[in-house]
Amino acid sequence: MADTLNLPVAENLNTKNGNFICGVVEGFYGRPWTTEQRKDLFQKMKKWGMESYVYAPKDDYKHRAYWRELYTVEEAEHLTSLITAARDQNVTFYYALSPGLDITYSNSKEILALKRKLEQVSQFGCVAFALLFDDIEPEMSEADKEVFQSFAHAQVSVTNEIYQHLNQPKFLVCPTQYCATRAIPNVSNSEYLNTLGSKLALEIDIMWTGPKVISRLLTKESIQEITDVLRRPPVIWDNLHANDYDQKRVFLGPYSGRSPDLIPKLRGVLTNPNCEYGANFIAIHTLAQWSRCNVDGQRDLTLNDTVSADIKLETETEDGLLGEDVPTTLSPNMYHPRQALRNAIREWLPEFERHKAAWGPIAKPQPVVAIVPVPIIPSINTCMSLTTTTTTTSVGTTTTPIVNTTQLQALAEVCSTVSANESLINPLPGPVMNSLVSETKVICNESIPNPITPAPIPVKVVSADNTPLPTNLTILNGVIFKDKENGAFKVPADDLSTKTDADSIKDEMNTDPTTDVSNESSLSPSEPMDCNSTPNISPAHIGKIIGSSEDVAMSETSGSSMVVENNDINQMQVENMNDNKRKGQLTVEDLQLLSDLFYLPFEHGGQGLQLLQEFNWLKSNAQLVISANQNTDTSQPEIQEWFERAAKMNEMTQSVNKLFEHLSICNNRELLYDLYSYVWDIRGVVSLLNSYIKWLAGGQFPSSMPSYTQGTYTWFSKGWKETFMSGEQEPWVFRGGLTADLQRLIPVDSGNDLFVYKAPDIPTSRVYTIRPYNCQDEAQVYSVCTRTCKNGLEDIELPVKFKNLHADRFVGAFLTLLPEFCMVVEDDTEIVGFVCAAPDYKKFRAKQEVSWIPEMCGKYPQSEENKDLSKLAQESIAVFHEFADEIYVSSPTHPSTMICSLLPSVLDQSVSKRLVTCLLAALRANGSFGVHVIMNSTDSYTHAFYGKLGFIENSHEAIKGKIVMGRTF
Repeated sequence: MADTLNLPVAENLNTKNGNFICGVVEGFYGRPWTTEQRKDLFQKMKKWGMESYVYAPKDDYKHRAYWRELYTVEEAEHLTSLITAARDQNVTFYYALSPGLDITYSNSKEILALKRKLEQVSQFGCVAFALLFDDIEPEMSEADKEVFQSFAHAQVSVTNEIYQHLNQPKFLVCPTQYCATRAIPNVSNSEYLNTLGSKLALEIDIMWTGPKVISRLLTKESIQEITDVLRRPPVIWDNLHANDYDQKRVFLGPYSGRSPDLIPKLRGVLTNPNCEYGANFIAIHTLAQWSRCNVDGQRDLTLNDTVSADIKLETETEDGLLGEDVPTTLSPNMYHPRQALRNAIREWLPEFERHKAAWGPIAKPQPVVAIVPVPIIPSINTCMSLTTTTTTTSVGTTTTPIVNTTQLQALAEVCSTVSANESLINPLPGPVMNSLVSETKVICNESIPNPITPAPIPVKVVSADNTPLPTNLTILNGVIFKDKENGAFKVPADDLSTKTDADSIKDEMNTDPTTDVSNESSLSPSEPMDCNSTPNISPAHIGKIIGSSEDVAMSETSGSSMVVENNDINQMQVENMNDNKRKGQLTVEDLQLLSDLFYLPFEHGGQGLQLLQEFNWLKSNAQLVISANQNTDTSQPEIQEWFERAAKMNEMTQSVNKLFEHLSICNNRELLYDLYSYVWDIRGVVSLLNSYIKWLAGGQFPSSMPSYTQGTYTWFSKGWKETFMSGEQEPWVFRGGLTADLQRLIPVDSGNDLFVYKAPDIPTSRVYTIRPYNCQDEAQVYSVCTRTCKNGLEDIELPVKFKNLHADRFVGAFLTLLPEFCMVVEDDTEIVGFVCAAPDYKKFRAKQEVSWIPEMCGKYPQSEENKDLSKLAQESIAVFHEFADEIYVSSPTHPSTMICSLLPSVLDQSVSKRLVTCLLAALRANGSFGVHVIMNSTDSYTHAFYGKLGFIENSHEAIKGKIVMGRTF
């Protein structure tokens, strides 16, 4: 067979002789996997025909931060058991060290420490090793400069010496320039890479991530280029499924974008997958399927090209459906991602019914990071502009519309704001972790300071004309840990907003442009293969939120972080199945939906795209509903189509709800805890979109509504999805994935703080539904208002005839005069909350004075017996009789007014935010961009409640004895 890459014959024999390296590298940042999880992985790898595992968890105690320290007896036992377990499953265990943060290559004591550490691990039975020099400063110390010609020479010298010292075992190296975008000035002319290729022992394998840190495609041309430079085929360190750069994303799509035709041209492929071990079944299973295709270097040339099959499958129709289904028959040497996904899902399903316990509360294992939004820079190859020109990539199958640089930069800013967190404090590097002292948990060594401090790393970023652009980033790890004094969870600062000096980026969503949350920062070596990202901060009122420590109904921590247990903390098995009625087990369809909602870094799954498409179409064509309500004749095809698609949107929402419910009650609690927060989050967003559609169905908005609700930058903005799917930008540029893309369709531009909430610590399958109010709801809404009217509690001193007094005062006029701006939230049994508003408060008061107040004055006359009522009751009666003389807010910036209340039984921290978001979207559709609330100055509960909803005190509208709070959206 003709060899297009002209590789040495010996290298091709690697695959033909079964020496192709295929497996998993545990190389992410954040909480490492446990000993038990790794042993489970080895069993699965044997079953699926994979034979290599690389131990390289960036934040594990003695892998990176304390690489010089030898293992204790207890740690040695666990590491030995891992090496033995791998060997028992015919899996090669590569032990990796990352000494590059602070090693002095010319210091003999440092080399001795490195040898001693690896010798110790070899005594545990390890026969394969790796040295990782990724994510470090590419500069030598002054001492090293006196000895070595270059940085590459220093690394080669140490690596070769260690390799020989260990008697030439299986050996891997990860270079500092580990992808094409990191190669200086480029792959072919990189002095660093050429030095590695020519000087490093030929038997040592070199790792490579591809064109980018996270590469959408790997092509024969790119592999040929790096093979020529390294003088050996690379081992691909594949970050396709890595998610340590974004706490909103997990990747459950199939291995794709890599043709099996590459197999004979590679030394191997190792996937560095999701931080959540349980979330990696599909990633690893589909890689195993891929590796078994075309392993003999032969294939039927009469079949469609494999790469083309990959790309065709990634192209969807306008309605979000896949443009091409999986062929009914496939040659054994053909790989089809969707078919591989189906195979993996069928085998994954039984995993959910395995009885496995979970330890500790739900928390994200990813590090809490802080980075400025990375500018979306059009590459020279795509030549993006505002013209209609398109450019074909090297693969020759995808066409990318071209977009202006400024426009794309704005898209990046918006991406980074959606999942913003509620803290402005710069987090310190988190405590180092230890995964080698327990079978089932990872502990935090709080007493040991983390020696890793932020250090600048030059990142080559160029503009369209190839001129360098300065990019300053900060990456800092943070963890939730237990406070020894009171046992409470403490959360270090989460996502810090920082800006680039060069661009002076303005936050598109900031309600107070005078607030400066910029921060001088630098890129930290704790960066996950340069995969971390940080959003801009949400509106300036967040400063108020941070200062509010009241324990109110919406009390919440800022964002989700990883939980690391203290050495002093006893194991706590969290099993809470009592609240959950069996509502049916997970199905294949559930897992297909789950995968589509959390697909791949550069691609949303088909059902995820359908959600985007349906909601956008319904919102864009909402004027049809006005016609439907104005005319009793709804037989027009376009009107029927709108309501049919609204019904379809409701069906999709119910499917997501079922997935959430089925997942919540599965037996495998460990797996549930890995996935719960993601599904909980997107279920809430999809439900919110559906609630808004239900409100639109009422047609209570002007024909000018589209001009108020179009949104500045969304999935449907020019160039957005094309840039997202092109792979030209690293995926952390588009922060938040499908969840964020759905959020951005809600017409509340300055409301990203309303999407910041923490998932419950213990799983629940309870679903809260928000919908428009109808007249049958009046009694229940009155009941909720009555039970929460007194600082969140009920005024229990009221006589029976006054039972509706407070509800008549607070919500009665809204329900009677403006029911179209009232919404309720209900659980499975009853209404548990409501929100009501008036788009124009001044007009609303005029209506009240004519149509509501006279009736209330007759219902609640002023009399002597009122003196026996509570102070609040007397105040409520006085409001009716003194209405005409009352001082009220008349603000051009906050013309609307509202009231919101939930029962104390609602513990879900997100319900009130979603309820208010839906209302604000309704107000926005009617041309209002600001709303206010008024409360007594002594009402601390209400003040804190609205503070958590992003309202801030308005000193310009001071009313004696009252507090006026407002927010824009």
